[in-house]
Amino acid sequence: MKITQILDKIDEDQLFVPAFQREYVWKKDDVKALLNSLMHEYPTGTILTWETSSPPELKGSIIYNEKMGAVKLILDGQQRITSLYLIIRGEIPPYYEKKDITNDVTNLYVNLDTLDLQYYSVKMMQNNPLWINLTDIFQHKIKPYALVKELEKNGEISDDMEDRIHTHYHQIESILSFDFLEQTIPIKASISQAIDIFYIVNASGVKLTDAQLALAQISGYWPKAREVIKEKRFSLQKQGFDFKLDFFIYALLGVTHHSGKNMKKLHSDDNKEIIKTAWSRLNDQVIDYVLNILKSQAYVDHTKEINSTFALIPLIVFAYKHNCKMSEKRIKKAVKWFYYSQLRQRYISNLQNKLDIDIGIIISSKNPFDELLANISAERSLEVSPDEFTGVGVSHPLFSTMRWYFKSKNAVCLTTGISLRKNMGKKYDLENDHIFAWSALRDNGYGRSNKHKYQLAQEITNRSILTSIANRIKSDQPAYDFLSGVKENYPNALKLQCIPNNTELWKLDNYEKFLDQRRILLADEFNSWLGGITDMESPELGITIEELISEGESSNLEFKSSLKWDYKESKINTVLERVVLKTIAAFNNTDGGVLIIGVDDDGNVLGLDRDYDSLRKSDRDGFELYLLDKIQSKYSTEYATNNISIQFHPIEDDEICEIEVVKGDKPLYLEVKDKNGLKDEKFYVRRGNASVEIDRKSEISDYITNRF
Repeated sequence: MKITQILDKIDEDQLFVPAFQREYVWKKDDVKALLNSLMHEYPTGTILTWETSSPPELKGSIIYNEKMGAVKLILDGQQRITSLYLIIRGEIPPYYEKKDITNDVTNLYVNLDTLDLQYYSVKMMQNNPLWINLTDIFQHKIKPYALVKELEKNGEISDDMEDRIHTHYHQIESILSFDFLEQTIPIKASISQAIDIFYIVNASGVKLTDAQLALAQISGYWPKAREVIKEKRFSLQKQGFDFKLDFFIYALLGVTHHSGKNMKKLHSDDNKEIIKTAWSRLNDQVIDYVLNILKSQAYVDHTKEINSTFALIPLIVFAYKHNCKMSEKRIKKAVKWFYYSQLRQRYISNLQNKLDIDIGIIISSKNPFDELLANISAERSLEVSPDEFTGVGVSHPLFSTMRWYFKSKNAVCLTTGISLRKNMGKKYDLENDHIFAWSALRDNGYGRSNKHKYQLAQEITNRSILTSIANRIKSDQPAYDFLSGVKENYPNALKLQCIPNNTELWKLDNYEKFLDQRRILLADEFNSWLGGITDMESPELGITIEELISEGESSNLEFKSSLKWDYKESKINTVLERVVLKTIAAFNNTDGGVLIIGVDDDGNVLGLDRDYDSLRKSDRDGFELYLLDKIQSKYSTEYATNNISIQFHPIEDDEICEIEVVKGDKPLYLEVKDKNGLKDEKFYVRRGNASVEIDRKSEISDYITNRF
């Protein structure tokens, strides 16, 4: 389909974008690359369309009705087509509103002599008529002969240049006739099938996140989903809290399935009523409740201060679980954990796994925020050291922590004396400014040419928090003059922003000594403030089952694929039961350990479904009863009661069994029958990651004497 036909069909309400598609996310470089490829007739990919008389909800104001018959939808290629519409038509396509286009990719210019593409630059283009807005060419507002005449007047054109201008102009115009290869989904396909194809196409091409794919699936069975979530997003933006749509999908996953990573749980249309109910609560109360706690108790005025907004997901899950009722002590614990989650960058990597762990703690723990904080502490010390500030810029979470700390102490703007809490009017928005003026530092050896010195010049310890109007007043005053004025007008302001009171340190020659002193002040104040928010308990941290499996087999950890089902032979094999019993005896006779059933030797989760199907009572309870019966028959009821602990763990769609065997105080023998049916007792111990038999009686006797 030719580009001009595609755009005409969009304008004539013959070509639509389904509501489950993600928003427009391309940036300027993407658009420039696309137009460059089209100008040079390079490959630009295909588009995928679906013609259907039963479409899902459509983006834009058009509501489908049966009189429209079969309509064509763009499933893949929407980002390219939207980009072309913006450049060629010079306006937003009808399936979007202005607020949906977060990246302004218009004003793309071409040099008709060189065919170079650049976004508008006053310095480059203002006095050079060769630079033409691409939209003006497509809209026929610029003619090549008119440009040639203008250049001739100034004597700036040769015959070769004139030829290039005409050639390049028509080369650009020909983009309208470019033919995108179109692939189509059959009209008989269902919405679910179309979305599955959409997944496959996008998973191998444009990188969609798990949350974006989940939202597409949700929109398939709840057409209003994207629209209502966007409404919430826009309403929060007006209050300073700007979240991507992914954030809300993680919130839905957390409150409905208590998970932070298994987005596939949201794909089934069985979720429809559950998700609609959950969203109603999130939208009407829970999200606002959490944000109000942050604003009122944690001094967070907008998301620009937050290093990772995903730290809000465990808070949302907790508030949802407890119907937005939190005691003062619980709120303080939540705030304290939130601060450290930002300061220690809890979610900077392995986001989904960490969210999954943290949500699990929120759901199961009696003291969840104590345990969450203990997890952070186990990875990295909570105490802030002065050295951590060295060379750190304003993008580091230490800077956000500094802002929150200053606001918690009712610190004031150094020039106006106004509180640093969120103020009315843009002139009083909070900004950061160099205490020692950047221009003075640059001229004294702290410029970009010296990387280390430059980092010191930009370090957050050389920053104060000012209102916008104060920042303009301060300008590039010498630090000594500026701080002297602050000390005279607002005597307590310097202390509240942890600025050293020693006037000698305010002199440019002592700049690095000033930084050293302020690092110490900030570190001391941070530690005192954060530690004093509330007392936290120190729970004993248990390792998650996923973390345990990831460690691999060892002297005190062994995996078994199953209790009864032989995966190699694809049949029930009761010999496998004896292998499990042998491992239990070996753990007892050594130092204890954990046996996990439902996981193969390489740590791959197989689950227990095959074992369940082999039992008369084919579920978890039946499996546990059968396993305990085997242990009791071999080792006694007393042993099974006192030395064995059995737990079951869901891992995504599977379930596994964890058997914890304590270190025994008596030797344990496994009774077996030989080939002739004669009974014999075997003695097993752990060596490395294997259970091995000691068969010499003298060796067994020596081992028991030393071990028991």
